[in-house]
Amino acid sequence: MRMSRLGLIVLTVALTGSLALPPLFDGLSVRGQRALAVTLITVLLWTTRRLDAGVTSFLGIALLALSGAAGNVRQALAGFANPVPYFLVGVLAMGVAVAKSGLAERLARRVLDHARGSPARVYVQLVLAMPVLTFLLPSATTRSGILVHIYEEVFGLARVPAGAGIIKAVMLALSSINRLASTALLTGGITPVMSAALIGGMSWTGWFALMAVPYYALLVTGALLTWQLYRSGFAGRLSSVDLERRGRLTPREWRTLAVVLGASALWLTDALHHLDPALPALLAMVALLTPGLGPLVWSDLDRGVGWANFFVIGASISLALALADSGAAGWLAHGLVGGLPGLDWAPGPPGSSWPRVHGLASVTLLMLGATVLRAVVPNISGFLALAIPIAMSVAREVGLNPIVAALVVMMTGDAVLYYPAQSASALVIHERGHVSAGEILRFGLWMTALAYVVILVVALPYWGLVGQPLAQRPAAASAGHP
Repeated sequence: MRMSRLGLIVLTVALTGSLALPPLFDGLSVRGQRALAVTLITVLLWTTRRLDAGVTSFLGIALLALSGAAGNVRQALAGFANPVPYFLVGVLAMGVAVAKSGLAERLARRVLDHARGSPARVYVQLVLAMPVLTFLLPSATTRSGILVHIYEEVFGLARVPAGAGIIKAVMLALSSINRLASTALLTGGITPVMSAALIGGMSWTGWFALMAVPYYALLVTGALLTWQLYRSGFAGRLSSVDLERRGRLTPREWRTLAVVLGASALWLTDALHHLDPALPALLAMVALLTPGLGPLVWSDLDRGVGWANFFVIGASISLALALADSGAAGWLAHGLVGGLPGLDWAPGPPGSSWPRVHGLASVTLLMLGATVLRAVVPNISGFLALAIPIAMSVAREVGLNPIVAALVVMMTGDAVLYYPAQSASALVIHERGHVSAGEILRFGLWMTALAYVVILVVALPYWGLVGQPLAQRPAAASAGHP
């Protein structure tokens, strides 16, 4: 994202100055106002990249503590007590191990072999593999952390120049649409798990039945959008490379593969052991760093992990907690999404299309409110915790199905990324220099429009067919699902 230096300075100074102002908005406390200002400053600097992402993270933490937006220094650092940053480090270590062990090059050669010199085939293979790989590696961050090394090997072997369209298309697919394959599964990560918990009573099969068609439609159309944006990169041929078949897996490759699949097995069976996803990731990292077992030494992590990822994720969680604890998040969410109850249910005469039109208008406003909230709240957990309960409450008041309203705001927020700090998988790709913050923002804006279309054209009709219609009278809604 480009912004003039003067414009950035003026905006940052204005936001910083707001930290000393008395309450400016009804219902928003001084602490909430400061938390919102600090969040906007941090998001602005993350997006414009005028400071390194890690430096901006430190600044955000310091401003939370100095302004009192987070209460004190310990509360400002609360994001680093969350398991997610440690999960990310473990996953990144797995990706580095796959590269160092030789597995990445082996798999890259296999990809090039099947591509037969066609950049388009490389891209299509990746898109088709995403839903399948989700059943083996449920976490999108894990897949991105591993696949980025494999595709770097692919393009290195094929001598594709840095910045080529095919590289950007593949890396954007890994950072953005790759996440969509995970949300189709209840075990796919924090978004489906948290959303299902907030909605209540969702089984694995029930979730898959509701989400597979809309999310796979979004994944495919997102892949086509990426293709269109970087279509020039699919022209021509990949440079020829010696693709002689390699021998059997080496002992080091076998051990690395066993550790990665072992962690994946623990993630897939979390319903049995209830381990936090960070624990298998950390155990895998320890195994991969153990002499004689794994291929890594600590210096490999220093070079390959990209520690800014850790600090960005921790800071984003601290910002989300400060917004929630100060009341700023609730104030913002009610202002953006809570205005919908004014659209009272007023059905027309028999046969009238009014209820349908009214419902679509309400859904559109829900999507717009969720979009703005997602842009301000960098952490997906914070977004879901705010948006879903409010959307369900609004739906009951205006006569819509609260489950459908919850799924609408979830898809709206989950389908898009406006800056790398909003997703660990996007951070993995961005920190390796393959796509810029501006390219992620541009793609996020396109995906916003695409998500609206898929929700209105695919998701709503499909949910109606499987027993979750859009329209639901207030009396019925209040007696239905909590």
